[in-house]
Amino acid sequence: MMKNIKYAIEGILFAAGEPVNAAKLAAVLDAETEDIEKAVEDLKNEYNRDERGFNIIDIREGYQICSRPMYYAYIQEILGEQRNQPLSNAAMEALAIIAYKQPVTRGQIEKIRGVNSDGCVNRLYERGLIEECGRLDAPGKPILYRTTDTFLRCFGLRSPDELPYMDLSKFDADSQGEQLEIKDE
Repeated sequence: MMKNIKYAIEGILFAAGEPVNAAKLAAVLDAETEDIEKAVEDLKNEYNRDERGFNIIDIREGYQICSRPMYYAYIQEILGEQRNQPLSNAAMEALAIIAYKQPVTRGQIEKIRGVNSDGCVNRLYERGLIEECGRLDAPGKPILYRTTDTFLRCFGLRSPDELPYMDLSKFDADSQGEQLEIKDE
């Protein structure tokens, strides 16, 4: 095992700019997953203790370096206003439906919302908050959508399982109770 594994992890996460799977880190660094987890925890503690401008967040079975929210205003000023475009209420509504019902089709989103959702879904897709994840085995083979790692990062979640509980029975897009069959593209 490498001597300065935590600094190798730091360099990899910094350069990657996106989540890196813990098992992949272990394979590349010729280490056990437990060693990776301990090194990441050491880095997190070090960053917190020193109040560094960034931290490591857990996303799915991996990690990513992100700037700390407390420095967002300064980062925003440097990067400009183009990154500060909040989502509309309609887009947030569509995103919530996708997050809780994933995988879901545009038609199912529209059935729940009661209005056309093309613009909302397109904006969410352009921002990288949702992605295509296959097609529904139904006439027309509609595209299925799910949330992305960008969504998880923006909302501070490790996985969609960490979404707050919500009773979705009254929002069931499949009023006939049909089972969704997914066909990968």
